[in-house]
Amino acid sequence: MFVLHTCRGLVSSNSRSAEDSWLKSLFVRKVDPRKDAHSNLLAKRETSSLYKIQFHNVKPECLESYNKLCQEVLPKIHEGKEYPCTLVGTWNTWYGEQDQAVHLWRYEGGYPALTEVMSKLRHDKGFVEFRKERGNMLLSRKNQLLLEFSFWNEPVPRTGPNIYELRSYQLRPGTMIEWGNYWARAIGFRQDDKEAVGGFFSQIGQLYMVHHLWGRSSWT
Repeated sequence: MFVLHTCRGLVSSNSRSAEDSWLKSLFVRKVDPRKDAHSNLLAKRETSSLYKIQFHNVKPECLESYNKLCQEVLPKIHEGKEYPCTLVGTWNTWYGEQDQAVHLWRYEGGYPALTEVMSKLRHDKGFVEFRKERGNMLLSRKNQLLLEFSFWNEPVPRTGPNIYELRSYQLRPGTMIEWGNYWARAIGFRQDDKEAVGGFFSQIGQLYMVHHLWGRSSWT
């Protein structure tokens, strides 16, 4: 599967579309902060799942070997009943960052599940060797812990092949609630075509980050 990774920073683009006009208002307008933590207001309450997104920048000459290694190891974690986690998706980028791999994990049970998985993997000799071998193939890597927006459908398996687009937004502090309110109204129109895969916001890692994941069978 391939992912088109687009990013928007603190400064809006020159596009005059309705979405960009609204985005510009978020990026430059001062918004009174809410006293409630936005994680309490925007995250799903019926589930305690936590997500982790990983970005691995791979040495160009190692990308094929990296993919093969991940195909051998990651499904074992996904399928292992002793690990309370699910590999939601793994992709190589097509446009945007080149020679990059993106992995999205879901931890059923939140932070305790994440801690349990990390503890077990640290004592798994096979995984330790995997990390060592993987590290020799990477230029850099980063990850973020995410919560899922309450108004998005949970990511589910799809028949493929598909092309995915990951849109990442860096918001100004204090605008997350307004962002959520806007998309809570707008997402209903976008979910009818089944393109909306998942929507997330960061909890640990780079703060005030939002990720929207879209999927389609082709660009035509």
